[in-house]
Amino acid sequence: MKKTLLALAAIAASSAAFAQSSVTLYGVMDASVESVKANGSTVTRVSSDNLATSRIGFKGTEDFGGGLKANFALESALKADTGAQGNSARFFDRAAWVGIAGGFGDIRLGRIDTPIGDIAGNVLSAQAYDDLKIVGTRAGDAHRRADNAITYFLPAIVPGLTASLQYSTAIGNSSSFVGADKKTAGAEVSGTTSNNYGKAYGLAVKYVAGPLSAGLGYEYARDELASTTTAPTIAGNQKANAALGYAAYDFGVAKVTAYYDVETSLQNLTTASKARRLSVTGAKVALPVAPNFTVIAGASVARNISQSGVIDADVQIVTVKAIYDLSKRTAVYGMFTNVNNDTSSTASVDNATAGFSAADHKTARGLAVGIKHSF
Repeated sequence: MKKTLLALAAIAASSAAFAQSSVTLYGVMDASVESVKANGSTVTRVSSDNLATSRIGFKGTEDFGGGLKANFALESALKADTGAQGNSARFFDRAAWVGIAGGFGDIRLGRIDTPIGDIAGNVLSAQAYDDLKIVGTRAGDAHRRADNAITYFLPAIVPGLTASLQYSTAIGNSSSFVGADKKTAGAEVSGTTSNNYGKAYGLAVKYVAGPLSAGLGYEYARDELASTTTAPTIAGNQKANAALGYAAYDFGVAKVTAYYDVETSLQNLTTASKARRLSVTGAKVALPVAPNFTVIAGASVARNISQSGVIDADVQIVTVKAIYDLSKRTAVYGMFTNVNNDTSSTASVDNATAGFSAADHKTARGLAVGIKHSF
């Protein structure tokens, strides 16, 4: 009898070890008072997401033992200023994936960051006051995340080195595709104009060794636009690519980061116009000026940001952020961004609001003071 009870206890303990599950609720709330000026107009308002995107999420793990785990994540953006859903097209717009991980690496299926989107959003920052978002790079906007993705994170072979590969059957994004024919979010279409519509490949490599960090991401879309209703018309086979790289070094008294983004023009263009590729060259310096208080100053130059392919569509952007950590979960901040447009560019801190883009060769700016809380 005693042996039987011991055997049952061992089986129960073994079963528990092979089925350890956990689910975590987490989120971020970010709200600020901002004043944005562009095209001779100024708007002052309470806004959301200027330092980080407000969100609520669920993530979970089931441990099967032997290093094998099942994982999932569901994450939804929301607006702290209104309580509205962050994306009206879908609820879990930031993440919706399930996967399995082990000694072979980590495989995830579903909506998730693209390799270049991970670098833009989680390493360099791609919020409303940041250059990669303002000028509409693929890493900061149209290819920030991928629908219908198969993502593979390679196992760690070299200390500090991580790598990922991704394939999407219909990449989509948090809003829609760039260009005249905007792709419905998450849609997979038949090959009426192109069998490759929405298919994309991505990869990234990141390395950390003490104070040094660096990374490179690449994205290739086989057919970003199936067709276009505006000239020039080139139905199907709209290949597009983007690359984003960075290098950073923490000197103790300051952390310096340099980055470079280069990609295919944002519009369906003739071969001659496509030669003018969008590029962003930038640098940031983070200064820990006092305990829990950091000032980040950045400057960048973006070239050929116009979707019409005209010349002199360049922008110079300067950003200053001051962040004071009240605790590990709560911070107050202030930020200022100045956008200086050349002859044919109209970028501003708030490109999303109708009629609020800057006029050609004019300056736009934004100033925000807010609070961010993580839970």
